[in-house]
Amino acid sequence: MSRVLIIGAGGVGRVVAHKCAQLPEVFTEICLASRTRAKCDQIAADLPRPVRTAGVDADRVAEVVALIKDFSPKLLINVALPYQDLSLMDACLATGVDYVDTANYEPPDTAKFEYRWQWAYQDRFRQAGLMALLGSGFDPGVTNVYCAYAQKHLFDEIETVDILDCNAGDHGYPFATNFNPEINIREVTAKGRYWEQGEWRETEPLSVSQDFDFPGVGPRKAYLMYHEEMESLVQNIRGLRRIRFWMTFSERYLTHLRVLENVGMTRIDPVEYEGHQIIPLQFLKRLLPDPASLGPRTKGKTSIGCLIAGVKDGARKQVFIHNVCDHEECFRETGAQAVSYTTGVPAMIGAKQVVTGVWKQPGVFNLEQLDPDPFMADLNRYGLPWEVQPR
Repeated sequence: MSRVLIIGAGGVGRVVAHKCAQLPEVFTEICLASRTRAKCDQIAADLPRPVRTAGVDADRVAEVVALIKDFSPKLLINVALPYQDLSLMDACLATGVDYVDTANYEPPDTAKFEYRWQWAYQDRFRQAGLMALLGSGFDPGVTNVYCAYAQKHLFDEIETVDILDCNAGDHGYPFATNFNPEINIREVTAKGRYWEQGEWRETEPLSVSQDFDFPGVGPRKAYLMYHEEMESLVQNIRGLRRIRFWMTFSERYLTHLRVLENVGMTRIDPVEYEGHQIIPLQFLKRLLPDPASLGPRTKGKTSIGCLIAGVKDGARKQVFIHNVCDHEECFRETGAQAVSYTTGVPAMIGAKQVVTGVWKQPGVFNLEQLDPDPFMADLNRYGLPWEVQPR
């Protein structure tokens, strides 16, 4: 039974706090911390039991270390910004605390996310007897576990994986992002990448698309992108020949994005404005709706899964392992929309596996390296039921 420190008070932090608070037999005490303590207090007021709140700058290792020493958690759940992964891992090493996050590290001045910076912590966490669980969200996270489950139970050899992410929700705004605008836009405007026959191949941003019939939603156009879970899956899924990631966007979203790119508002390099250095994308973030505010007005569903093809008992087969999540149901339970819910629930489940000892082992791990069965059972138990659909 464990104390847990949650850092980050956006939409995902709200969900993680709610789901941890629902399991007092696992998470005996909770501290929710963020740069703005008032956000933590607002979330805490809606929880089913009292939790502690704190203000902390996740970029400052010394501040995080001081908070950890004061609260004495067994595990830290990082749902802050990807820029802060390394500082929070450093704080965990300095204090002997296990670590869980939902997205891999990305340097603030370069739109390039990859695992090498965090994988480099492998020896330090192993020698300290601590565990770092990387990418315990939905994609990455649940999609990794789907692949591990398929490898364990459904296939003798997996040949291809297509990860497909559809958010068919409608929030009513002309343009808004369903998670941190800065991270979202950096991700979407980057070049696409996929892995085939042992090498990475690049495409121009959003230049490759396909139509796919998403369960619970129907046909939607999905665009090929690069996403971080592919980087670890190519190393851990045996026999893999190709893996790709696809995400849906409305024409309205794409039109706004093209205009913003054309006028320079998605730039991440500083520009001078009236004697001040500003980063256009960060300024744009301040103008857009806060994703944490979208819950009350978002309707529709998300449909996310892995289309996996390969061989079982000498016969070829293909399945789509997926979850369908309703925005309004998520809001009724946690006060957050489904994009936050589908990330926050797996963060809690990953933390539960670590603190209860089910997955506890020293080192740095991606989810597909661990036994998928207890995680898959908890998805059904805690709000993200899945289905294996033959295709």
